[in-house]
Amino acid sequence: MKLNTFQKTAITTVAATLFLILLGGLVRAAGAGLGCPDWPKCFGMWIPPTSLADLPARFDASQFNVYNTWIEYVNRLVGVLIGLLITATFVLSFKYRKEKPTVFYSSFAAFVLVLFQGWLGGVVVKTGLHAGMITAHMLVAMVIISTLLYATFEATSDLLKVSIEKQFRKKLLWVMLILFALSMIQLVLGTQVREAVDVIKNSSEVLPRGIWLESAGSIFPIHRSFSWLVIFAGGFLYYLLIKNEAEGLVLTLGQWNVILVFVQVMIGLGLYYLDMPRVLQVLHLVGMAIMVCTQFLLILVLRAAKSKQ
Repeated sequence: MKLNTFQKTAITTVAATLFLILLGGLVRAAGAGLGCPDWPKCFGMWIPPTSLADLPARFDASQFNVYNTWIEYVNRLVGVLIGLLITATFVLSFKYRKEKPTVFYSSFAAFVLVLFQGWLGGVVVKTGLHAGMITAHMLVAMVIISTLLYATFEATSDLLKVSIEKQFRKKLLWVMLILFALSMIQLVLGTQVREAVDVIKNSSEVLPRGIWLESAGSIFPIHRSFSWLVIFAGGFLYYLLIKNEAEGLVLTLGQWNVILVFVQVMIGLGLYYLDMPRVLQVLHLVGMAIMVCTQFLLILVLRAAKSKQ
């Protein structure tokens, strides 16, 4: 499969955006979200300080932690790189304006969204990691990566040859749309759980890590109970794949979707019963992003698939 420059750049951009979500998870797990208390500079500098001696006088020394500062700074640098990659993807998409306008317009949408995301990131910092802003930041990130994935798929769809029985395709597409919607709702609920945990973690009264989730209010039991809907949808997807003897790319993507649903459930159980280890926090966030992308990709494949005669 030979890819052109746009296709290679778009695929690289999707992978890099997933990597940025991984870094964002590391930032949250390390508690480094305010490692740089200002925006777009960090402690008033384009290259942040490495010691208290280098800290500008107008900043409180208690705000500075060299590890958190540089974790957040690297996160920002990768964010800038992603912005450049998305810009390159948009510029390269001009060749598709007439041949495949959906590639051009979705690339343009990703370009506009990443500018908005950059502004929103500044708002998140300036509001001191305001709860609603964090959820919005995560949602926009998922919209960006889905838009990029759509542009990439549209540009490479001619290389895919997928055929599937018409009625099976219709049922499977509906199940995937429902699973995708449920997963996005679960993502929002999970982000809100994380926001509630941050409030507990940063409060004056330090609670044992093992009871953070139980102390997060009603949002955690809602998030936990809602997971049953996602599990049921994942189980029904598996049933359809087996009953209809799915094959090829549809079977592969379908199996991965089922696996990712149950892996996420297991990670969630680990977070609850193992007192929220940081590594599982990161895996839960990145796993959710990969799961949503895999669901969206199968939806795109099913939409483009041809019916078997």
